[in-house]
Amino acid sequence: MTTPLLECVSLTKRFGDLTAVDSVDLAVYPGQFLGYAGPNGAGKTTTIRMMMGLTRPTEGRVRILGQDPFATPRVRRRVAYLPAELHLDSHLTVAQTLDFWARVRSDVDPAYRDELCQRLALDPSRTTRNLSTGNKRKIGLVGVFMGRPDLLILDEPTSGLDPLLQEEFQTMVNECKFRGQAVLLSSHILSEIEAVADSVAVIRAGQILARGPMSELLQRSDRHVRVRLNAPAVIPQSIKQLPGLQSAELLSSDVIDIVWRGPVKPLLQELVRLPVDSILAPEPNLGEAFMSFYSQGSGAMPAAETA
Repeated sequence: MTTPLLECVSLTKRFGDLTAVDSVDLAVYPGQFLGYAGPNGAGKTTTIRMMMGLTRPTEGRVRILGQDPFATPRVRRRVAYLPAELHLDSHLTVAQTLDFWARVRSDVDPAYRDELCQRLALDPSRTTRNLSTGNKRKIGLVGVFMGRPDLLILDEPTSGLDPLLQEEFQTMVNECKFRGQAVLLSSHILSEIEAVADSVAVIRAGQILARGPMSELLQRSDRHVRVRLNAPAVIPQSIKQLPGLQSAELLSSDVIDIVWRGPVKPLLQELVRLPVDSILAPEPNLGEAFMSFYSQGSGAMPAAETA
């Protein structure tokens, strides 16, 4: 079995009586893009700081390429980390900042670094002091991508970027996946995760509510089904008794709105008995899945992580 680039087992962090991260299990494999989704304060950044060896877990363990980042700090060179809040030396130019980071990594291709600056419309001659949040974010993105590390850990990476540059970021991430690099992206912007992630972990109040392949999570989330009938609408008892039914209500005299969880075949088998004019059942997106798992709370059982 493939060894994960990053593995967290029962990772827990407490601050006094507050449990910020509670028994988190995660794994990221070569070529995988894992989206780490949750609102601000859910425990995403605390988890990442433990992954990077910046704070010690109260319980559990972290392994990078099978090694303990606390006992073997050099293994962190295989990882590039972009924090949510990037602090820069205001006396340096963009070029000087990137040169300094390149010397620390010692494996940076200058031509690729310059290409990244051009793609992100970043002027290397400017001093970092008066740069906008978006331009500072660009420096961080060039910094993490330029060394082509085995694993990139990105915390809110596109904060402050305009839509065109967000698309360029997605292209850069897909190039990483093609080269066999892995990416963990922590964000509260669900559309950003959905655009590029192949698997997702959803966290709330320090606990993982759900995790697994993107397609599987979307199928496990609640789905809205709107049924228009050719006759006055009545919700049959046979539908009300179906295990997957979360709610059903009449929107008008001939329209039924259904919230359904799970495979839709049992519902469709009942609907065909009705005088149906049309059925609208769009595929759920990650935002809808996210809200579904949050509404389910601890009842959302995590799916097994796959390589």
